[in-house]
Amino acid sequence: MQSSSQAAAGQGRRKWLILISVGIASFMAALDGSVVNTVLPVIREAFGSEVATVEWVVVVYLLVVSGILLTVGRLGDLRGHRPAFLSGFVIFVIGSALCGMAGSALLLVAFRVVQALGAAMLMANSPAILTKSFPATQRGQALGTQATMTYLGMTVGPSLGGWLAQDFGWRSIFYINVPVGLVALLLGWFIIPSDPVHERTERFDLGGALLFMSGLIALLLGLNQGAAWGWTSPAILGLLAVSLALLAVFIRRELRVTAPMLDLSLFRRPVFSAATASAVLNYMSLYPVGFVMPFYLIQGLGLNSAQAGLLLTAEPAIMAIVAPISGTLSDRIGSRLPATLGMVILAGGLVMLSLLGPESSQATIIVALLLCGLGTGIFVSPNNSALMGAAPGNRQGIAAGILATARNVGMALGTGLAGAILTTFLGSSRPGALYQGTHVAFLVAAGLALASGLTSALRGNGDPVEKRAAG
Repeated sequence: MQSSSQAAAGQGRRKWLILISVGIASFMAALDGSVVNTVLPVIREAFGSEVATVEWVVVVYLLVVSGILLTVGRLGDLRGHRPAFLSGFVIFVIGSALCGMAGSALLLVAFRVVQALGAAMLMANSPAILTKSFPATQRGQALGTQATMTYLGMTVGPSLGGWLAQDFGWRSIFYINVPVGLVALLLGWFIIPSDPVHERTERFDLGGALLFMSGLIALLLGLNQGAAWGWTSPAILGLLAVSLALLAVFIRRELRVTAPMLDLSLFRRPVFSAATASAVLNYMSLYPVGFVMPFYLIQGLGLNSAQAGLLLTAEPAIMAIVAPISGTLSDRIGSRLPATLGMVILAGGLVMLSLLGPESSQATIIVALLLCGLGTGIFVSPNNSALMGAAPGNRQGIAAGILATARNVGMALGTGLAGAILTTFLGSSRPGALYQGTHVAFLVAAGLALASGLTSALRGNGDPVEKRAAG
């Protein structure tokens, strides 16, 4: 009896150590997605490069991560999430070291591809490892804690990047990943258990992976560069047309092959499809804040970049605090109510942002940003828990890949939409164009948040947590 209780206690400690390893991975991947933006001017000056060249240091990371998330998630299902996760750490650490040693802007862009490959392997397999390591009664809490680490990475990225670049040089923002990554890698090596690999007879759908990767990269590149190249330019229209054609061929292929890369049958599950749609709509409504607010704060109110950055940390900071609390609550009452409530609160914060003008106080801005962060923090953990819980055990990698892809696609769509609205108003040269563009962009974002709340509220009762809570 005593040995049984000791074994249970040891297993309980082990899952929290697994969460630490996965949390570090989430923090590092989010950190590297945000920290580089701060030091782009420093990198440009160091290499004497054009702005258009240095911009690809950020763009290529987004494109590669987004394009291969489903692929590496599927490989995790077929070959095991533990080896995929640990390999991701190795590649990420190597890529970080190479970025720090880059001798030119072009080499830095190339090494960011390596780093992005490792980050995608971490992102796509982390939720699957947590879902298998924690019981359903603690799934929301675990995923909420992981979300906190992600938001912390987003929060400290800009300030940490600026401090490291100023005191130790821009290369330090990459070198710092090496010791931290090695510690997390060793922890994961000894702590994360080997998972049973399902369906070893299934073959990897290489053709589907290439179609999806090409189609999604073309879509995201078109959305990312739309404002710079012109939304009606032949290049952007061509990219969007090619992406739609490739993704259509991809869906047709996945419906026919015996072992598809993306198991479309998952979307026949009401909770899974609704949670995916809610996630895309959430990020579409959230990311315009990060795109539009710097214009409003710096050009509209005349703040400097440091003051604007400090104000904008209010949103991810409250998200980091609320996410694990909401996840724990959803383990008890189900995910539908907190996910719906979170999106309603986010919509209210976005409406407040839409009312900002030249005389708005910083207190009003902070309250609106806190509401946006509060709503998203309440939403994310329950929604992620519902999505992962609705997928069978041998499809956890695909589910995690879909979850991460939904985030990146929603981010690109939201940023592209906000950019199109803002540039349209700024190009009109009308008095108050900036404030009018801000007003419309945030009202559209609020509508998307309400749509996400609707998909959360109307989804079916297939959520295992909700069934258990109801019973």
